[in-house]
Amino acid sequence: MLVEDLKLILKVAEFRSITTAAAKLDMRAATASAAIKRVEAALGAELFVRTTRHLRLSTAGERFLPQCQQAVLMLEQATLALKGEHDEIEGELRVALSSDLGRNIIIPWLDELLDEYPKLSMRPHISDSNVDFYRDSVDFALRYGSPSDSNLYGFKICNVPRLLCATPEYIAEHGTPTHPDELNQHQGLFYQLQDIINNVWEFTDGTERFKVKMQGRRASNDGDLVRRWCVAGKGLAVKSCIDISDDLLSGRVVPVMQNYPHLCAELWLICPSRQSITPAVRLVRDICREKTKAILNQLIEKGILDKRVLDN
Repeated sequence: MLVEDLKLILKVAEFRSITTAAAKLDMRAATASAAIKRVEAALGAELFVRTTRHLRLSTAGERFLPQCQQAVLMLEQATLALKGEHDEIEGELRVALSSDLGRNIIIPWLDELLDEYPKLSMRPHISDSNVDFYRDSVDFALRYGSPSDSNLYGFKICNVPRLLCATPEYIAEHGTPTHPDELNQHQGLFYQLQDIINNVWEFTDGTERFKVKMQGRRASNDGDLVRRWCVAGKGLAVKSCIDISDDLLSGRVVPVMQNYPHLCAELWLICPSRQSITPAVRLVRDICREKTKAILNQLIEKGILDKRVLDN
């Protein structure tokens, strides 16, 4: 039985809510539910009585809670005794990163980290393909989209609006689309995953969704190349606002059709196991949260994003 599972039991008992307890412990509700089931299976008893609206301790839970509190306290004291040894920032950062995000955003941040911590090293795995933690020999990944597997451990970094972008030169030559129906007059620049070309773009005006199948002559499995095509004025591209932030802030590209935004994404740090969540990985998580927030604030100040993007 893991100490993190016991801490979760205490939080759920405190807030009488799995969702609230999970948020307080920086985990997903699905992961929290799986952890509770593990503890209950190990004990052979249900700790909580669940209804559609309420959650409370069962009789077994009421008996278990004081012993759980005592066990967690003892383990925390033992951890503090070894804190100096275990919390040193060292080791190898084996991280999976997508092409554009990795090369242009995350790697420079990790370089700064290695300059500050001489016992750190890194071995990034750069690919836009789906990560396989065991095949690719990586310990954590930074990816857009929350993990769908409840066996994985994830930390949300930030909200990431996806923006329709083009260069001022492209707009001057081909005109500015103001409605999704006008996109059929434009060239799309596409990301391709395996044999699937992402040429169906979805937009919303807040009440209605619009799906548009774009025309275009350029597609690649490398997101960085798609961004470069966009900066070169070859067409319209839908890009993560983080990936294309430097180009937006410099004016090399501009957001298009902002009254019909593309669907928003999220950036997550994902680990295959609790053992992978080392002090170094936690430091990377905190740095990514700090630096992505700074980027989002810059885009807000320039009028490209709404300040609500900072809401969790």
